[in-house]
Amino acid sequence: MRYNGLLPSFPKELRFFIATFVFVLSVGYFTGLLFIQETESTTPAGIEENYLGNEDDEDAEEMKFKKGNREMLTIVHTHILSMSLIFFLLGGLVWLTKAPKKLKLFLTIEPFLSIILTFGGIYLMWSGIDWFRYIVVFSGILMTITYTGSAILVLWQCMFPKTFKISGISSR
Repeated sequence: MRYNGLLPSFPKELRFFIATFVFVLSVGYFTGLLFIQETESTTPAGIEENYLGNEDDEDAEEMKFKKGNREMLTIVHTHILSMSLIFFLLGGLVWLTKAPKKLKLFLTIEPFLSIILTFGGIYLMWSGIDWFRYIVVFSGILMTITYTGSAILVLWQCMFPKTFKISGISSR
């Protein structure tokens, strides 16, 4: 089955539908990043404070308490499930774009590794392995880079299909 470059050959209405989906998905994804920034969880120390609390810090502007076991399991569970679906759907669209196979493989497999490292790392850090906070930051950044790259690739090929069409496949 020939799927490389199939996305640009889709009818205009279908490409518009896909582009709208990826745009709205991106609004949701980047809103989540704004939330992370709001909780000051963009640094290793901020991540640790967000999940382990800061009750011992008398100079803290805002008191934070260590998250409970049920809350941690809920956070990890919901994020792994929802992020997996997000990257599965976006990855399926990436495979329909015209791009090198190795790039597509990276953009579609890496996020799943980052999901496990980020949210598994948060849980392990919370469990007492505090050096995982660095893994969480690194994997979170890598996940965001791959999300952004995938979204741009899909949106670009939806908006400018003539640049990417494969001969023999035509738009209807």
